[in-house]
Amino acid sequence: MKRVGWTRGVDIWTPGAREPPRRGHGMRAFLVHHREERMDSSRRKFLHLAGMAAVTASLGTRPEAEAAEGPSAQGSAATSPEAIPMRPFGKTGVKVSAIGVGGFHIGKPEDEKVGIRIIQEALDAGINFMDNAWDYHKGRSEEIMGKALEDRRDKAFLMTKVCTHGRGKDVAMKQLEDSLRRLRTDHLDLWQIHEVVYPNDPELHFKKDGVVEALTLAKKQGKVRFVGFTGHKHPDLHLEMLKHGYPFDAVQMPLNVFDGSFRSFEQRVLPEVLRRKMAPLGMKSLSGNAEPVKKGVVTVQEALRYAMSLPVAVTISGMDSLEVLQQNLAIARGFKPMTKQEMAALRERVAPLAADGRYELFKSTMVYEGNEGREQHGFPPQGQMQG
Repeated sequence: MKRVGWTRGVDIWTPGAREPPRRGHGMRAFLVHHREERMDSSRRKFLHLAGMAAVTASLGTRPEAEAAEGPSAQGSAATSPEAIPMRPFGKTGVKVSAIGVGGFHIGKPEDEKVGIRIIQEALDAGINFMDNAWDYHKGRSEEIMGKALEDRRDKAFLMTKVCTHGRGKDVAMKQLEDSLRRLRTDHLDLWQIHEVVYPNDPELHFKKDGVVEALTLAKKQGKVRFVGFTGHKHPDLHLEMLKHGYPFDAVQMPLNVFDGSFRSFEQRVLPEVLRRKMAPLGMKSLSGNAEPVKKGVVTVQEALRYAMSLPVAVTISGMDSLEVLQQNLAIARGFKPMTKQEMAALRERVAPLAADGRYELFKSTMVYEGNEGREQHGFPPQGQMQG
């Protein structure tokens, strides 16, 4: 490959000459031999949108034409009464589907074809937001999603997470190359710091040569459009991250009907994210394990409708079967939010069972912490803890 130009910090290569050796060469070779023309088109569209977003931010307005380009506009049928609603992704000018596909559950079925089909049918139905993380099922979730998106990358708003858990910028950038290779793409729409759940995480992430510097570098290199962070433990940790004043584009947090009565992200973090005009991303709408549904405390429709009725850009939902996908589509198509009165009544109904956190164990225990983070913070892997 031969470099022929430089645009907004991104190398532009052309076939016919040998590319200099570099980390991530395997991904580059794959792109060169299999998807050169398509990825060149994707890169141009990405750079165009990035430029538009920068101009828009400086003017404080959003051209309506921007909503008609890129993955944010997929499914022009969004005007149909039965379409999946599209919502603004913070102040970026991009729109995303009101419901998204969770990456962890994509890697759960033994047959990867199930995950591929879920992703592709979700895209066909108008869901464009795709969640993932570098460490989900040791990379398997990213690999499955990469196969599913190989010939339809432009239809997806693709997000994955970096799992440094206190390690430095160099580890983060290596993980980014791993994710790009597995996902079979040359850029991410959103790259987020995964699992801000340990008390010293904000300090570690913002230290010199920490992961936050990697977010900035990845954006500068054109490998990432937007950046953010995630966590499910305590609102204080999210607020500590925000106090640093870094220009995150998105913040992901657990938002469900039980959250309103126990260490509430809805009451404490969501308003601050909205004030800063960042994109709020909701997760764990069914409490992470659907236990309250299994026990008859709430129905799937009540739980998911409540989460989607909050002022969020997208509610990310785990889908490990086509049946769950169809169930979610039935709720999301032509979605009409609950009224404030309906939401308040549902919160009040479940409050006696919500106040002690029994349906949000991700806040009060280490049951949901991943092994990558456990290792970096000196805790034993899942399955080896006593008691």
